[in-house]
Amino acid sequence: MQTEEVMQLAEEKLIHTYNRYPIVLEKGNGIRLYDTDGNRYLDFGAGIAVFALGYNNKEYNNALKNQIDKMIHTSNYFYNEPAVLAAKAITAASGMDRVFFTNSGTEAIEGAIKLAKKYAYLKDNSTDHEIIAMEHSFHGRSMGALAVTGNYHYQEAFGPMLSGVKFARFNDLNSVKELVNDKTCAIIFETIQGEGGIYPATKEFMEGVKQICDEKGILLILDEIQCGMGRSGSMFAYQQYGVEPDILTCAKALGCGIPIGAFLAKEEVAKAFVPGDHGSTYGGNPLACAAAVEVFNQFNKFNVIENVKTVGVYLTERLNQVVHDYEIVRERRGMGLIQGIELTVNPKDVIAKCLDNGLILFAAGTNVIRFVPPLVITTGDVDEMIEKLRKVLDEFI
Repeated sequence: MQTEEVMQLAEEKLIHTYNRYPIVLEKGNGIRLYDTDGNRYLDFGAGIAVFALGYNNKEYNNALKNQIDKMIHTSNYFYNEPAVLAAKAITAASGMDRVFFTNSGTEAIEGAIKLAKKYAYLKDNSTDHEIIAMEHSFHGRSMGALAVTGNYHYQEAFGPMLSGVKFARFNDLNSVKELVNDKTCAIIFETIQGEGGIYPATKEFMEGVKQICDEKGILLILDEIQCGMGRSGSMFAYQQYGVEPDILTCAKALGCGIPIGAFLAKEEVAKAFVPGDHGSTYGGNPLACAAAVEVFNQFNKFNVIENVKTVGVYLTERLNQVVHDYEIVRERRGMGLIQGIELTVNPKDVIAKCLDNGLILFAAGTNVIRFVPPLVITTGDVDEMIEKLRKVLDEFI
């Protein structure tokens, strides 16, 4: 199909929930994407923090092809080896004890909420427990995930929301303390707020919330759907704080393109679920889990996290220089290879111009450009990105 034909058919047949750029992407290789008109793009979006290993990775592709030839799906009424191997890898990497595999991040949040509520129910047979979430957070667009997403714009047409959710201010420990009561069963937040504008949790906030949870018997749920799987410079961002959650959610780079998510829990919490409490037809199927197994294999084989640490420092330095050189760039925030710069101009205008110059970036919040490239990028790739970004920023001076 020709480019215009693809776009026209999409506008006619797809439900309009995205304002797409007028580009039809056709293929990828390494950290580059190519459209149907032959244009090449340096990808610093990674499919929204998904393609950690880059595109057309031969070992990853072969792992999927081999699994397709064996078995794609059975059901959770039977065991399958890839699911067991993926569970072993992710529990070892996270320090959690048990995992439930889902098809997406938002489903992982749904499962985490259910598990927290069931755990609380078993303690007092009450169903009026409350959850504390954070303002400006984003956890997904299904109804439970939406209820703990601290952005009224996403919620307003879909009420009433799940009851018993209160919102504190991220990185404001006192605002959390003010909301805690005897009904509070869980506190949920992103270790690094992504859609809200790339705001890492402070050490004081992380330690303070964990102390509240331990003292009050409240579960700590950390959402690392976007910032997990090595992106921060450790396998999971919370590991840099010396704080462990009771429940963890993960997705995106877990499958590097194959839809898979997960929620994990400590043993005491996980055993609150019994057969019939939760399920998923596709969750944990052999193909998705084979993808996750190969992702962990490659993280280990190619020292991906060490690369994130090295290149993340370099990206930080180069972005800090951009902040220094341009008055329209207010601030840089982030960790490792999840970074953002706050602008005084509309980031969508800058992103559109970058696209014209062969650079893919995404926005976060209302005034932030987000940098979430594949985790295998080099310092040379950073230099190329900065050159393109500066060329565009010059047009806004």
